[in-house]
Amino acid sequence: MRRLEFAWPLLLLWLLLAGCQRLESPEQSGLLLVGITADPVFYQEGDEESPASGFEYDLVSAFAEELGVAVRFVVVASDEELRALLLRREIHFAAAMPVLHGDAALRFTPPLREARQVVVRRADAVIGDGLASLAGRTIEILPGAPQYATLTRLTLAPAVVIEESPAHDALELMARVSGRLADLIATDELHFDVATNFYPDLAIAAELPETNAYAWAFHFRDEALRARATAFLERASSEGLLARLHDRYFGHVKRLTTADVFRFLEDVQALLPRYQRLFQQAELLHGIDWRLVAALAYQESRWNPLATSPTGVRGMMMLTAETADRLGVGNRLDASESILAGTRYLADLIAALPAEVPQPDRTWMALAAYNLGLGHLNGGRAIARSLQRDPNSWYEMKHVLPQLSRPEIYRRLKSGRARGGEAVILVENVRNYYDILSRFAPPLRRAPGSMMSMAGKG
Repeated sequence: MRRLEFAWPLLLLWLLLAGCQRLESPEQSGLLLVGITADPVFYQEGDEESPASGFEYDLVSAFAEELGVAVRFVVVASDEELRALLLRREIHFAAAMPVLHGDAALRFTPPLREARQVVVRRADAVIGDGLASLAGRTIEILPGAPQYATLTRLTLAPAVVIEESPAHDALELMARVSGRLADLIATDELHFDVATNFYPDLAIAAELPETNAYAWAFHFRDEALRARATAFLERASSEGLLARLHDRYFGHVKRLTTADVFRFLEDVQALLPRYQRLFQQAELLHGIDWRLVAALAYQESRWNPLATSPTGVRGMMMLTAETADRLGVGNRLDASESILAGTRYLADLIAALPAEVPQPDRTWMALAAYNLGLGHLNGGRAIARSLQRDPNSWYEMKHVLPQLSRPEIYRRLKSGRARGGEAVILVENVRNYYDILSRFAPPLRRAPGSMMSMAGKG
């Protein structure tokens, strides 16, 4: 015990000295160092097949661009490690960090988002709902999670038992419940909403009395940089950047019902293996992620090569007779011909859009054109300009396209009336199916130097 008492002053001195070490400003070094946890809801790490992406990746990158510097993300396993990096001043700030009230060493920007803390169970678990049902129960949490303090303040008898989970992130934490490796876990509603697209057998057992507020965290000595970040975030909010990024990464999350997700996951097991090789062949030929092609095919036909609609579109990719003839398809009901032709058609649509349309918006608009036709999409882009909306933004276009069914709008178009609302539903559903496949199905590993996927993530 005496040895431990002697060690504490040394540890405190080390922390103070570490906190005083000099970290060059981003302008001096030309580099913005940003810490973030390996949380796939906010940040998806890149690899040789695809670049990094995510809400925080895009937002931080925009801030670095405003500063005129490059950005480097330092990815760690927990919020505790983020805090340690800040105390040692090894990073300029931490992104997507839960606000820690009463922490004198840190300063936070105003919250970027807030989400109620919840306890999650399997939907079929015989546990009950409400706070009283948690009494005496074991609840898993991630290391350093803010739910720990909330759970310890609950006045339940017997008290809850809090265990640190071996999961690496919130989605893995909820996978443990889905896989019956844990009875209860604590997270927040944002992560729960995302997870139910992958694990539809989850349910909220209880809402906790506190929320998680996520913000950018700074060392208390870096007030000047925090002030610049706060001003940037205020402009990002007023100018619509936050809304567009939220839509890009979370706007489609709750489009599918629980029954939709269950059916899709069942069909992934039962039907996808029959056609996966064809989707991968289409990627090799046309450069579009095979999982995106598979997601589109599922939305169109539920992976039924014999599908036929009352309007005359047919096959796995539901091609019109005119499109099939133009693409040289001999038999629309042949799965191989349909998948290869549908992928080529989508690639042509992606390439046909103006160069100023960025990814992933470019891909989402091409999917809308797959449903509407390029003429109707371009007509919608013209309408967007007349309404002072950005025709290069899917966030804007998804609000414009449904108006193509209104007489006062479509009378202004050469292409005439269109069911733009159906195109928006198609795109948002495809985004969901693509997200699910991206989590459970690996990307196609191609040889170095081969064409990268044309479909951006997000």
